[in-house]
Amino acid sequence: MAVVAATFDARLDGAAKFEANPATRDSGWVKFVVLGLGLTYFTVFLLLPLAAVFTEAFRKGVDTYFAALVEPDALSAIELTVIAAALSVPLNLIFGVSAAWAVAKFRFPGKNLLITFIDLPFSVSPVVAGLVFVLVFGLQGWFGSWLRDHDIKIIFAVPGIVLATIFVTFPFIARELIPLMQAQGRDEEEAAISLGASGFQTFWRVTLPNIKWALLYGVILCNARAMGEFGAVSVVSGHIRGETNTMPLHVEILYNEYQFAAAFAVASLLALLALVTLLLKTYVEWRARHLSQEQG
Repeated sequence: MAVVAATFDARLDGAAKFEANPATRDSGWVKFVVLGLGLTYFTVFLLLPLAAVFTEAFRKGVDTYFAALVEPDALSAIELTVIAAALSVPLNLIFGVSAAWAVAKFRFPGKNLLITFIDLPFSVSPVVAGLVFVLVFGLQGWFGSWLRDHDIKIIFAVPGIVLATIFVTFPFIARELIPLMQAQGRDEEEAAISLGASGFQTFWRVTLPNIKWALLYGVILCNARAMGEFGAVSVVSGHIRGETNTMPLHVEILYNEYQFAAAFAVASLLALLALVTLLLKTYVEWRARHLSQEQG
């Protein structure tokens, strides 16, 4: 006990000397400058644009604001945005969990190539991604003649918008899960299988509870990107008003037509989505950190 107490006292003395050492502490003006720069950047590039969106949205009154949101073209854009997100997020959820489980829990040839392909949408411009679908499924594309003969519309229709949204959002869930599952290792899964559990039981009772917060975090980010995507959707949509315009595209059209109040009203919905996403993201991070501290 005496040795333990002496060791503990030595550590306290070392920590006290570290705190008291001027070389390890910044002066007051450094803290002031750094904090000031951070707050200035936060205010200019985040708070002021957000405040401008809501100010312009309500500039002509509440009645004009809600009239812009219930207008048929706006409702159609909101509906299409929800449809694109409702289809792309579950599909990316299935793919992301499957890919992360394969990469983190198994050894197979081409694993690094699979990880590279998962990161591909991060390195390709969304406009280029949309153009790829036009070249493949457009009238002059590889399958254009066959699709036309069978009266199947992908480009300038809802399927093309969903495909483009899936492409630009599918890395989010997989990329949130892969590092976590690699850090957790395979010990628990191997123990479950050795005790007679099937593959599905192992995933449902062992793997999924360990990744649920990271999975929810990835779903939140994926949904936010799906609803706010502009570049890829703009290429494949055709900008058909009331049919293939999502909310970001509808905002662009209203702004180009100098309907500023209506444009900012629809944009405020996207801003609210960003705020809700931020709150959910913060809660998930806090919850995951709290659980890790309890387990630790």
